[in-house]
Amino acid sequence: MTTPPQGPPPAPEWAPEREVTAEAAAGLIAGRFPGLAGAPVEPLAIGWDNTVFLVGGEWVFRFPRRRIAVPGVEREIAVLSAIAPRLPLPIPVPRFAAGPSEEFPWPFWGARMIPGRELAEAGPGDEDRTVLAAQVGAFLRALHDPALAAEAGSGLPHDPMERSDPAVRAARTLPRLDSLVRLGVWERDPAVMGFLAEAGDRHPPAGDPVIVHGDLHVRHVLLDPAGRAAGVIDWGDVCLADPAVDLAIAYAGFAGAARAALLDGYGPVPPDREAAARVLALNLSATLAEWAASTGRATLLAEALAGIGRALAG
Repeated sequence: MTTPPQGPPPAPEWAPEREVTAEAAAGLIAGRFPGLAGAPVEPLAIGWDNTVFLVGGEWVFRFPRRRIAVPGVEREIAVLSAIAPRLPLPIPVPRFAAGPSEEFPWPFWGARMIPGRELAEAGPGDEDRTVLAAQVGAFLRALHDPALAAEAGSGLPHDPMERSDPAVRAARTLPRLDSLVRLGVWERDPAVMGFLAEAGDRHPPAGDPVIVHGDLHVRHVLLDPAGRAAGVIDWGDVCLADPAVDLAIAYAGFAGAARAALLDGYGPVPPDREAAARVLALNLSATLAEWAASTGRATLLAEALAGIGRALAG
């Protein structure tokens, strides 16, 4: 006879260790940056690692929700202002940066708002993503320039999440897919399961590391009202790694002519890098889908499930 587990179920991995309300954020911001005292503070977005507020209709402030996010916040403060001038799309540039204090034990920062809607929220059809894809390809080509890594990458860690390792990512994707099946939002696809099984024998791509966004998916590309790229946000995983880490978006976010436009804008992608990017596309899409299904985000769930389908498409 199996004894049922005692006590409450474990908290989901995205559960916050510290939540900042709009009222608390207003006090912390006013205390560290008096020029913003009295400015209205509105909730803007919530992710796994950060809570985001719009301040005075102009500034976006990010507060960590979990201790694991703190090194990423520190990297954002250190590196984004150095790489922003070299990139063809806007990225956040910290204008206000606060270190730990008695009132809040972790660093936080604010940057001028980049207007736009998340790709996942806007949800354009695959046929409407071609121009956007070409912009993303050109952006990644600039970001992955070895010269930029030489100039600004010296303090960055090397792929701390092992996202360029297809064997590691395949193993971490299987439990996500199991969860999607239990949640009733996905049925096992033999092609996906077979691809992940084969990925268990793959090695990371060969080549020198470059600066990568580190977590580039459909929530982190912003669109303007015309459906063009408006900016790239949420750089908490910025690091040095193989370009496959960012190229996952080519396979999770785009298909057909749009993907071809992205790769034309980016440049050649060797087979080992493509395979690693497809594995990570499955991993990120499954992770987003699990979170969306568990937290009632229907639009994101639809986009993330579509990403699983795109990941192995030709």
